[in-house]
Amino acid sequence: MLAPLLFVWPISIAVTHYFATTVANYPYDQTLREQVAAISRQVKFVDGKPQISLPGSARAFLRSDEIDSVYFHVLGQGGKLIAGDPELPLQKTDEVPDKLEPGEVYYRDDDYRGQDLRVAFMYLGEPDSPRERWVLVEVGETLEKRSQLSNKIIASVILPQFVIIPLAVILVWFGLSQGLRPLTRLRERIETRREADLSPISAGRVPEELQPLTEAFNSMLARMQENMDAQHRFISDAAHQMRTPLAGLKMQAQLAMRESDPGQLRYALQNISSSVDRASHLVNQLLVMARAEASERTEDVLVAVDLDQLLREIVETWVVRALERRIDLGYEPAGPVYILGNVFLLREMINNLLDNALRYTPDEGRVTARAIAQGDFVLIEIEDSGIGIAEEEAHKVFDRFYRVEGTGVEGSGLGLAIVREIAELHRAAASLRPHTPDDHGKQAPGSIARVVFPAHRMSSPRPAIPEHALNGFA
Repeated sequence: MLAPLLFVWPISIAVTHYFATTVANYPYDQTLREQVAAISRQVKFVDGKPQISLPGSARAFLRSDEIDSVYFHVLGQGGKLIAGDPELPLQKTDEVPDKLEPGEVYYRDDDYRGQDLRVAFMYLGEPDSPRERWVLVEVGETLEKRSQLSNKIIASVILPQFVIIPLAVILVWFGLSQGLRPLTRLRERIETRREADLSPISAGRVPEELQPLTEAFNSMLARMQENMDAQHRFISDAAHQMRTPLAGLKMQAQLAMRESDPGQLRYALQNISSSVDRASHLVNQLLVMARAEASERTEDVLVAVDLDQLLREIVETWVVRALERRIDLGYEPAGPVYILGNVFLLREMINNLLDNALRYTPDEGRVTARAIAQGDFVLIEIEDSGIGIAEEEAHKVFDRFYRVEGTGVEGSGLGLAIVREIAELHRAAASLRPHTPDDHGKQAPGSIARVVFPAHRMSSPRPAIPEHALNGFA
């Protein structure tokens, strides 16, 4: 704030000088006007010839100025001197106004013997006489009085500024110091906080101007606290879930060490291998869950993905496992359908949907995967003929580590939770519903897992997922 003051100060001096000169010129110009008018009244035309009768007292009055020098002359036709000072410089031809009115006073600036002059002049002439026969009356005056008056005006304005501006600088400095003191206190309060303290900053003594900043900072702290809580929950849940398979592995290893029968030893090693597979699957699920949450926080770049092609590639990798259980794994092509997505996460999501469907479908059952284009939306559906899902369980199965009781199927309880996390990252919606009863009220066994994505179209906003998209399309 001090820099603008120092920048404006010389500008104000220049502006003050300009207006002071203008103000100082005005009264002395009026005096020159009166003198020109007084001389012009002494000019008479006799038989068309100009004559002037200027008393000595009038001449003495014109010369009576104690500060400035005053010159005058009266010129007739062809610039012939009728009266006055012959040395007063004549007006230059290019300075003559285009339109002259007899009896009107005009002004010009000139110089004489190194002195600046202010000249007032008037043309006189008989009615209808040509311009060449007009008489020119001029009075010139040096500028000392004008300069003195201008300097007094400037001094009366500028000198107080030498007091006012330093005082303003002091007041600005003091005012800013006082005004920034709450900000300094706020900074000190933040610096003295413990590293783990993410509680909101009290806005009670925060100035009004800083309240939006404080609210934004508190909002950021709240989001950070949510992320920290989510990480703590994740670590706690992961530790709890890993404890069981690790304890089982240890127990089976101890049993295997006690066996001497090769058959029983082989059986124990097979159990250990199965437990390792389950633990490895759980670890992989936990890592995918962490990757999905990290992607949501960091907003990984999404690219255009052909969902139909990706679905076909993933289904092909599950054919061998489906054949082992004699499950009819089908794929219904839909043609190119594009969404904005992360290929790695989408692959994990589809793998979890297929794994979930194959786990809960009995041998010789049926699982069908398809991608569907529906206007502004693209769907993935995984339909199975398994044990199905009750309506009251449909939303709970997407919670972490939640498993439906009594199914007899082993799992980590993370598969559908991962599906929901990845779907939310893609602004999609995931659902699991039983089959819709037919016209006779008969309900087919199994369930349908559905994920609804906004279709990707160039330069178009991503539409919101309507509620009916989760329940079915016509």
